[in-house]
Amino acid sequence: MKVIEVQPTPNPNAMKFVLDQTVSDRPVSFFNPESGQDHPLAVRLFKIPGVQGLLLLNDFITVNKTPEGVWKTITPAVKRVLAEI
Repeated sequence: MKVIEVQPTPNPNAMKFVLDQTVSDRPVSFFNPESGQDHPLAVRLFKIPGVQGLLLLNDFITVNKTPEGVWKTITPAVKRVLAEI
């Protein structure tokens, strides 16, 4: 899975990762690692330090970070995880 574009959102703690394929036909949200423990992609993304929440829909994933999280380290880690899918 390839990230085509990373878009900012009105929330400074959220970024939209636009993909080259559909990740989910319906909205799927995970508000913490426990809520995503049965979803293999969510498990992998939550292992990235600073990732706090996820929304999967159509051809994008919105990643929410903790206030302490740094996009400069989170963004390349998300791209790596998605490239391995």
